[in-house]
Amino acid sequence: MQFHAQQAARSLILLGFSVLIYMLHFTGKIYLFINPKYLLLSQAAAFLFLLLFFIQITRVWTIKGAHDHDSCSHAGECCNHDDHHDHFNDHGTTPFSAKKLMSYLIIVLPLLSGFMLPAKVLDSAIADKKGAMLSIAGSSKSGQENQAKSEKTEQADSQGTGDDTQSPKKSDDQTGQGSPIPEGTEAATGYENLMTDEEYNKEMRELESESTIFFNDSIYSSYYEAISSNIDKYQGRKVSLYGFVYKEEGFAENQLVVSRFLVTHCVADASIIGFLSEFPDASTIEKDTWIKIEGVIETGSYMDTTIPLVKVSKWEITEEPEVPYLYPVSIQRN
Repeated sequence: MQFHAQQAARSLILLGFSVLIYMLHFTGKIYLFINPKYLLLSQAAAFLFLLLFFIQITRVWTIKGAHDHDSCSHAGECCNHDDHHDHFNDHGTTPFSAKKLMSYLIIVLPLLSGFMLPAKVLDSAIADKKGAMLSIAGSSKSGQENQAKSEKTEQADSQGTGDDTQSPKKSDDQTGQGSPIPEGTEAATGYENLMTDEEYNKEMRELESESTIFFNDSIYSSYYEAISSNIDKYQGRKVSLYGFVYKEEGFAENQLVVSRFLVTHCVADASIIGFLSEFPDASTIEKDTWIKIEGVIETGSYMDTTIPLVKVSKWEITEEPEVPYLYPVSIQRN
């Protein structure tokens, strides 16, 4: 039997990626990297890497004397006994070179970092690099520009259907999304932000009717977009929400942003959303501290852009949730 070191290295790399993805799923840290709706694709990738490992492992040992590329007279080169074989094919038996070393390093370094470096939650430092307040002000401005279009659409819908059709109402116990934010964490492992049209419409109706607007993770981004696009409509409404503290130069001592990262596909496209908040104790709270606040929506401004501002009446420090990111609502079509 002849052992091929390069084939063995390739086998270990394939096995390593399979194990890494499995570990991320097993520990729940996969939620720190991708939107949960891609979990099945991630699991399929782990299975595919494992399958390729089993195929690759058969190439690690070969029988001496068998008619293969290692039995060629010109050692280190690929045999030219068939037309479909040429010197551009690398079967893992050619001499190790600097070019090959670079190729292996490109693949292995991300693998090693996945095993050796702890998964880190995006924080205010990343928010600062992404231009958090510019993003928040930009989303408010964009929402205001689309407000007239949204109102026209709603009017057209109401004229076309008459009275708003009432979908079968589900209790909060059934949906698990209409209740106030519980203490501490609320996003459970396995969380996927998937709703039917009826559930989504029910949540949005509650935005209009409830005395206090509760920013549960499942509907947070939709509520945020609705309020940012029409601040006057929601001015004076009570809100309850939580997030991590972000501060920026130029803020008053009584100001901070209660912020969250919104992940559409993966952390690479994460964007920050949040509410500028004012209360006397703001200066005593450190960046990245997770807090829960209650207050009233008012109109604020940043760089000549109108943004929603929360006048905080009550606040408390809470713990970082198990799944710290928000995900856009995915509507399940029947």
